[in-house]
Amino acid sequence: MRLVFALVLVLGVALAGFAVYMAQGFIAQTQAERDRLAAEQANAPKLVNVVVAKKAMKYGDRFTREDLEVIKVQEGKTPAGVFNTVVGPQGGDPAVVPVFWEGETRPRAALRSYEPFEPLLLAKITEPGVDAGINANLSAGMRAFAINVDVTTGVSGFLRPGDRVDIYWSGAVNGQDVAKLIDSAVRLIAINQSADADRSEETMIARTVTVEATPEQVASLALAQQTGRLTLSLVGTGDMEKASAIEIDRNTLLGIVEEAPVQEVAAPKVCTIRTNKGGEVVETVIPCTN
Repeated sequence: MRLVFALVLVLGVALAGFAVYMAQGFIAQTQAERDRLAAEQANAPKLVNVVVAKKAMKYGDRFTREDLEVIKVQEGKTPAGVFNTVVGPQGGDPAVVPVFWEGETRPRAALRSYEPFEPLLLAKITEPGVDAGINANLSAGMRAFAINVDVTTGVSGFLRPGDRVDIYWSGAVNGQDVAKLIDSAVRLIAINQSADADRSEETMIARTVTVEATPEQVASLALAQQTGRLTLSLVGTGDMEKASAIEIDRNTLLGIVEEAPVQEVAAPKVCTIRTNKGGEVVETVIPCTN
């Protein structure tokens, strides 16, 4: 009987020791997992709020706060001009950029197409109550000016709103044909009657293009269009440099060198006086006084 009791006691102590060993291993594993998760959270990138569209929208579609929602995006991985809340109070935290101020009930409109969950951008939507169009595309202090073009002067129909172009004037100056760059990297805001930069129809041959220009540029372009022919040259998307002054005439183009007219060299002026010496007339050279 005592032997059985001793065996049971030994077995119980062994089981208790094994249980303690397993518990210690489990606790150690749990602590290690906790420390790993804490380290990953400390090293994880910070997330920020970004307002996105709930639904697909085309150019000109109106939207309200019900069409938007907020998602989390890694900080520093968002494009410029994003919003971080749908509705916000005026005069609040300047770091909080809302799509709509509190109390604003007027819709805004899309200036480009949006896919579901695509971030909303300030430059790609209108102000509240403003529909999409040329007015919405104009920057502050700028004006819209229309230029007549055709298949050769309008880059064969490859222009789209938002593109930038160099504008050349060609005409006659003092009887000589001249081509001159008069404006560089001017932004287009409409092609014909369309301001939709995402138009998907077949390439159109533009008859008019509308550019964004300062009042001074508008005056220059108006005079240039009246006195000669304007031609557009498309600027590459990644090209941020403005072209320098360019002017070429016919002789420069063809390499013609005009000879300067030969000027006749006038003979030096000689002044003389005549005197009568004993009936003989003598002519003497003297310095000219005039």
